[in-house]
Amino acid sequence: MNIFNRCLLAAGLLLAGSAAGFADPLSIKVAYENNPGEPVDQVMHYWKDELEKKSNGEITLELFPSSQLGSKKDVTEQAMMGLNVITITDVGFLADYDPDLGVLFGPYLADDPSKLFKIYDGEWFKKKSDELKEKGIHIVMRNYLYGVRQLITKKPVRTPDDLKGMKIRVPNNNMQIKIFEAMGATPTPMPLGETFPALTQGVIDGVENPIAVLYGQKFHEEAKYLSKIGYLTNTAMFVGGEAFFSKIPADQLKLIEDTAYDAGLYSQKLTTDLDNQMIGKMKEAGVEVIDVDTAPFKALTEKVYTEFPEWTPGLYDQIKAELN
Repeated sequence: MNIFNRCLLAAGLLLAGSAAGFADPLSIKVAYENNPGEPVDQVMHYWKDELEKKSNGEITLELFPSSQLGSKKDVTEQAMMGLNVITITDVGFLADYDPDLGVLFGPYLADDPSKLFKIYDGEWFKKKSDELKEKGIHIVMRNYLYGVRQLITKKPVRTPDDLKGMKIRVPNNNMQIKIFEAMGATPTPMPLGETFPALTQGVIDGVENPIAVLYGQKFHEEAKYLSKIGYLTNTAMFVGGEAFFSKIPADQLKLIEDTAYDAGLYSQKLTTDLDNQMIGKMKEAGVEVIDVDTAPFKALTEKVYTEFPEWTPGLYDQIKAELN
């Protein structure tokens, strides 16, 4: 489905849902770029089942995988317009709305996701969440584990020198663009849903993402070298629009957020369990798995933390202190 038709579908579906207001049951659309069967999709089904069961069917979730309602940016903007939609995103993306959040998406910042989750539960992030509400974004949950981001390419990458001149698909956020520039690659931002054809057609030479996403998107069919650079522990969150969520009765809102939190816990176990399985399946498909020395990659990317003058002064040192 092309972008124009996808946008028409999204508009029709969302307007139909919002027109119903808060009739019984309350219906919320959940849109994401990942394909059916991927960990994100499995977690969304888990959340849907839990929420609908615990609400006795008074709240329903309609799932739209594979970018059916548009890109992450498209869906976030739909949510900010007040439509009844949720998507999965992360602080790298949300840095477009609050630059300080980008520090939590920095290279080699934390090797343990629990450290990041503690920051999300702290006062600093609570303040940031309140500021996002003022801009129209409501964080529904913040304890999702998306995975450690690795690299799959058409040519082997063992050192940063191997990345020189390679076009690597990255999400459209400044942090990841700067990270891969620092590594020597040519970062090429594009939505996840457009990445497989770009890889097939030679527009890009490789893709970074957690292992389960790389496998679920079938990138291993075109790129046969998986380099475990482990440059980013990617946590994520579910977000919707404050205009919509501010009108939901308190008891229903609590149930939505509590079950979303449970889904986040499920994601943490699922992601950890699936990584080794997906690596095994990639090997069976002919992928060479390369355990690289990450020290040179880390050294090259440390300077990235100095390239965001828009950050609050002292922010990086503050976050490092909290992590340690």
